[in-house]
Amino acid sequence: MLYYSTNGQSASVSLKEAVIRGLAPDGGLFMPVSLPEIPASYFNSLNNKTLREISFYVVSAFLEDDIPRTVLSDIVDDALSFPIPLKEVEQGVSSLELYHGPTMAFKDVGARFMSRLMSYLYRNENKSLNVIVATSGDTGSAVASGFYDVEGINVFVLFPKSKVSPLQQKQITTWGGNIYPVEVNGSFDDCQKLAKQMLGDRELNGLLSLTSANSINIARLIPQSFYYFHAFARLENNTRNVVFSVPSGNLGNLTAGLMARAAGLPVHKFIASANINDVFPKFMETGQYKPFPSKQTISNAMDVGDPSNFVRINELMGSSLSNFRESIVSFSFSDQETSDAIQRVHAERDYIMDPHGAVAYLGLKKFLRENGPAVNGIFLETAHPAKFPETMNRIIDGFDDLPPQLQGVLNREEKFSSIGKDTPELKEYIMRVNQVS
Repeated sequence: MLYYSTNGQSASVSLKEAVIRGLAPDGGLFMPVSLPEIPASYFNSLNNKTLREISFYVVSAFLEDDIPRTVLSDIVDDALSFPIPLKEVEQGVSSLELYHGPTMAFKDVGARFMSRLMSYLYRNENKSLNVIVATSGDTGSAVASGFYDVEGINVFVLFPKSKVSPLQQKQITTWGGNIYPVEVNGSFDDCQKLAKQMLGDRELNGLLSLTSANSINIARLIPQSFYYFHAFARLENNTRNVVFSVPSGNLGNLTAGLMARAAGLPVHKFIASANINDVFPKFMETGQYKPFPSKQTISNAMDVGDPSNFVRINELMGSSLSNFRESIVSFSFSDQETSDAIQRVHAERDYIMDPHGAVAYLGLKKFLRENGPAVNGIFLETAHPAKFPETMNRIIDGFDDLPPQLQGVLNREEKFSSIGKDTPELKEYIMRVNQVS
């Protein structure tokens, strides 16, 4: 399979080059030249298959013969070593719990798969690979966990100062070894801008091997498509239309779902559920894409004012607003609405949502009110509520749920570097770690 740049100014490249580069030479994002066509007959027996079986089938269709099947099977088995349950919250509304991995966030799926794929593709190179990732919360911890102690790879995690939860920060900053956390005095958008500048820096690329672990890297998106197929398989009645509500910030999760749909998964509609950082809902309403500085909310991983994966969705939709509106609806919700939803569902259904999942729940409920309840509605729960103890304690009296995966980081010592928003500071730091000048 070949991969092209969304900017259209670079030649198509192999899987290895797309994954190792992360960003195309012309600054665009890589997309598959074509998507697989999974036959409708496959879905008739899907409910008898495990997460790993489904994932191996889907990734084999996406990657074709680029990776030996035995290697690919091992990567899938190692990466997906945790469950992804679908739980009914109320009639017609189910939660896909994506937070049962080692860092308790959905990004464990993409980060663990990507780290193992990248390690295989880079196995014969003679110099270190430098992974640069910007995070608004969970990406950094998942990437740090997935890449920790992977030989020959350095990981630079850029996180915005005072804009991730204290527990999320601990999950980023307490690894040591080949993980280099960098606190940026700015927003997530500033972190993302710095990462893109480093990946596009000609001098730095001449001295070092650089790549990204954000969802700008196609190796993050392909595995995120797996759990949409898995969720469909877990439905008791999949003859009803299926609707997914996706917490939407940088739009990587939504892009992965749309790729799954384009490959044949019978999804009726996607709901892009946003917080007050509503650049995508406003685009869906007006047809005008207008980025703006992000605003801080309690669903911090979605605090994105210029989502990089918009260009990929635009490719999938053929730059047609009517195609967007046929496939997607989009809503935004305030922190108060999010908090109220968490309280209400806890009181009425004895189910605890995190702030991101709560935004997705609100989007699904609004869709059902406007379009009728006769669908299978699934909202994505993308992080364990305990990752946001300060927020959850304000919303639910007596909230006290800290799983073992999170308890282990509380007493670990933090170690990180701090920089401003200027490119030279980060560039000098990366060169210093690699001992080049």
